[in-house]
Amino acid sequence: LFSNSDTLSERLIEGGKQTGEQLWRLPLGEFYDKQLNSEIADVRNTSTGRGGGRITAAQFLKRFVKDEVKWAHIDIAAIALAKSSLPICPNGASGFGVRLLNQLIAANFEV
Repeated sequence: LFSNSDTLSERLIEGGKQTGEQLWRLPLGEFYDKQLNSEIADVRNTSTGRGGGRITAAQFLKRFVKDEVKWAHIDIAAIALAKSSLPICPNGASGFGVRLLNQLIAANFEV
């Protein structure tokens, strides 16, 4: 989980505890932001080095969202396909994040 908002992060982490789709918050950083610089374009959409793909994806989003807008990037690539059954899903397409986002909306935005 990457986010520019402590409140949104806390709500997502709490939703993850309730649904079994647990998250932890990771930092954004200038080092990874610099990897998006390009000599031929306004910005790259991948990092220039090895690793850091999750962070550079979040840094990429950060460049296009105004500071006053609360946002979160949840990287689901590693869990999108479960190789074996998990407590929250059978093997195959996991649907990770669907329960989490449903919980977030139900707990914080529905009346």
